[in-house]
Amino acid sequence: MSTETNTNRRAALGTLTKLGLGTAALGLMGNSALAAPAKNIDAAVLNFALNLEYLEAAFYLAAVGRLNEVRAIGGGAEIKLPAGLDGNVGMQFKDSTIQAFARDIAEDELTHVKFLHAALGKSAVARPVIDLGMAFDSAGQAASGGKIKGFNPYANELFFLHGAFIFEDVGVTAYNGAATLITNPAFLQAAAGILAVEAYHAGAIRTLLYQQRQVTAAAGLYVGQVVGAISALRAKVGGGKDAGLSDNAGAIIAPADKNGVAYGRSTNEVLNIVYLGGKGKGGFFPNGLNGAIK
Repeated sequence: MSTETNTNRRAALGTLTKLGLGTAALGLMGNSALAAPAKNIDAAVLNFALNLEYLEAAFYLAAVGRLNEVRAIGGGAEIKLPAGLDGNVGMQFKDSTIQAFARDIAEDELTHVKFLHAALGKSAVARPVIDLGMAFDSAGQAASGGKIKGFNPYANELFFLHGAFIFEDVGVTAYNGAATLITNPAFLQAAAGILAVEAYHAGAIRTLLYQQRQVTAAAGLYVGQVVGAISALRAKVGGGKDAGLSDNAGAIIAPADKNGVAYGRSTNEVLNIVYLGGKGKGGFFPNGLNGAIK
């Protein structure tokens, strides 16, 4: 392990200790996990976040050929992939910048899963069944009015960015919306830190897509049109809070309200999106989430 990596780990450990989360939260020392949050609502909210992190980690790790690393956490529930994709080989990247971003985000999402799973200890929910195959096909058809069929986010880099866009803004709004429910200041600060990382991810994906907004994506639709359709679909089922890549004033890097404050979504609004409008299950979680909030 490099000196730089050791330094980064020591810095992270110091921060977590100050937060009262301890070394077990990152699995850096010993085998004992951090005691579950004292308040049931805290455990429920963090497990809700853990479900979403399982999904994001699976999406990115499959792209970079590291899917088994999240399969090893939270039980043996199935992670469904598009036909022809081996999550241990990953997709073929031609653009080194997009590949570098995918690898970095994959590492962050895996670390989020490890962190929340260890922080919750015995209260951590098992990983639910995750669908990265048919769910994307359904999302593509819904967003394009049936013009795009068989959408596979791993088919090429542009489709990968579209798939990432579906998740990233949702993660930001989910953490923002759930923040008011957390009662423990230490866990609130940790959640705020994860939210900040998710916001960086969302901004990066939006930037990469904006640069290609006038490129034809599929079925004669431009990237900007496809992303706008995804945004409109999320807004329809997710509380009307969303934004495409641009408006009359220009680019939109951070979707926010009139005060420049990032949107927050309720847990029900987030569930409506990840279930693709299903009631209690469906979409990316065909059997529903695990935990109290599902």
